[in-house]
Amino acid sequence: MKYFIGNWKMFGIPGSIKIIDRINNFLIKDKKNNKKYKVIIAPPHTLLQGFSQKFKSKKVSICAQNCFQKNHFGAHTGSVSAFMIKRIGINHIIIGHSENRASGENDTIIKEKVFTALKNNLNIIFCIGENKSQKRKKLTLRVLKKQITNVLKKNYNFKKIIIAYEPVWSIGTGKVPKPNELQKTVVLIKNFLKLRFGRKNNFKILYGGSVDNKSIHNFKLIKELDGFLIGGASKSSKKFIDIIRNFYK
Repeated sequence: MKYFIGNWKMFGIPGSIKIIDRINNFLIKDKKNNKKYKVIIAPPHTLLQGFSQKFKSKKVSICAQNCFQKNHFGAHTGSVSAFMIKRIGINHIIIGHSENRASGENDTIIKEKVFTALKNNLNIIFCIGENKSQKRKKLTLRVLKKQITNVLKKNYNFKKIIIAYEPVWSIGTGKVPKPNELQKTVVLIKNFLKLRFGRKNNFKILYGGSVDNKSIHNFKLIKELDGFLIGGASKSSKKFIDIIRNFYK
């Protein structure tokens, strides 16, 4: 099973539901391949409830982009908890995205978010990735290991956690890792996860960073990849559908 997850970031109004409608219609018609992959779209909080109700029994699943680290309710103006997200029908959430890390989220906060999300039975897309400076200094694996060990615990249910490897230097830049470089990194991540958390777990790894209908060709042969976290291209139904089409060509 491959995952194609669209992160809309700060984009979308109620009328944007037509984008997901077109994607859902494509999935229905794609009888040759639609059992091979799962599509998840993450609109902003303002659209979660309406979209989740509309697509409750559809091919597309709706995902939250983030949550506050404390559970239930509290004096946290402008914040939304995992408890609240779960109770409007959402089953997936992105946590640890590099853009949120850049805005002040550290591993301690992300660790709390993962804990509360799991407590509310949410499926997590947990983002990790090195920046340009760390890559240049050949610190990629050290950075990724630290991000993983600082957040995840051995007693977690890893069926509920998908790791999204998003090199920060690739996001929105049009630059993507070479296929052999990406494959090597994904294998190293999976081996580390198995070593630390147990080989019986079937760890899922996604790639994110300038994924579009052209760059997807670079990743088709990397069998260790379990899917993609897609940013800008997910805001267009045509571009998103073309990514899926080109992957299965």
